[in-house]
Amino acid sequence: MNKRIIPLLLAGSGLLAACDAQQQASAPAAPAVNKADAVAEVNGQYISKSALANLESEIAERSQGQTFPKDKLVEELVQRELLVQEALKKQLDKSPEIVEKLEQAKRSLLAQAALQDYLKAKPITDEEMKAEYDKNVGGANSMEYKASHILVKTKEEAEKLIQELDKGANFKELAKKNSTDPAGAEGGDLGWFVQTQMVPPFSEAVVALENGKYTKTPIETQFGWHVILREDARAQAVPPLEAVKEQLVPFLQRQRIQTMLETLRSQAKVEILLPKEAPKAEPAPALAPPAESASPEQAAPPADTAAPEAAKPAEPTHAADAAKPAETEAPKPAEPDAAPAPQPAEAGEAKQ
Repeated sequence: MNKRIIPLLLAGSGLLAACDAQQQASAPAAPAVNKADAVAEVNGQYISKSALANLESEIAERSQGQTFPKDKLVEELVQRELLVQEALKKQLDKSPEIVEKLEQAKRSLLAQAALQDYLKAKPITDEEMKAEYDKNVGGANSMEYKASHILVKTKEEAEKLIQELDKGANFKELAKKNSTDPAGAEGGDLGWFVQTQMVPPFSEAVVALENGKYTKTPIETQFGWHVILREDARAQAVPPLEAVKEQLVPFLQRQRIQTMLETLRSQAKVEILLPKEAPKAEPAPALAPPAESASPEQAAPPADTAAPEAAKPAEPTHAADAAKPAETEAPKPAEPDAAPAPQPAEAGEAKQ
């Protein structure tokens, strides 16, 4: 029999192998496997059909749907069983290192089981999906805007620029000469965007303007003071709710898990025993070179929330940091000229 499948299956399967060893090490507590429910027998030990099914599921997930002949998968399980028996014969399961790793594997599985049990008890409802759809796909996102802006450090600078615009100055030329944002090199052009892609003060100002008009008072955000020119607005095609349900569900589940973890943490007595690290001095921020569709006022959408140990990204320290897209976000509507293709939703939160 061809044994080439072994490296493929064993590579990256440390946790599964550890779980196999754990089951063997705690055999008295494991359910007995009958011969009728087994796919193989190794030195008197039966390998269950459920073990084969689990391996098939693991392989399909790791290889994106690729399948392997059952005889090769059974051979993989046989070889794992032989290795486990050899380890038990040498009492490797009693070594401190292995005991610790088995405990870690057990705790990891229990943590995942707690999350799955919580989500099963509190499934995402149609009403929640509709509300999230309206918030991140429909609603304000059914309109998109084209705007330019000039970013400066002080309100006084912005007011002087508005006075020059009132006298007939060219907005694009003023942006090139005065804007501290990378988009200034392109006359402040931000391209097309939906309202939720920008921080609230900026987006609200754009929505309130008429096409071809600029803000008569400076707009303040965490990045500085803006003078904004709304150039155009248009309705855009959005995908129907049914088309993005599969993306909304995991996004909402991550939010629900985050709430669960925050509740558990607030009710627990936690003492961090590691000494606090001294704060590191941050280097002076440098402006990033102009990049397509990257601007300081772009708001980072909710990022993935990892479980069970969730962490939130730090606040951007500079305009260029905020211009970086988050790793994951709620589904976005497609461009009007393209077939609806919402962005995949991803896990965690970013503060705006």
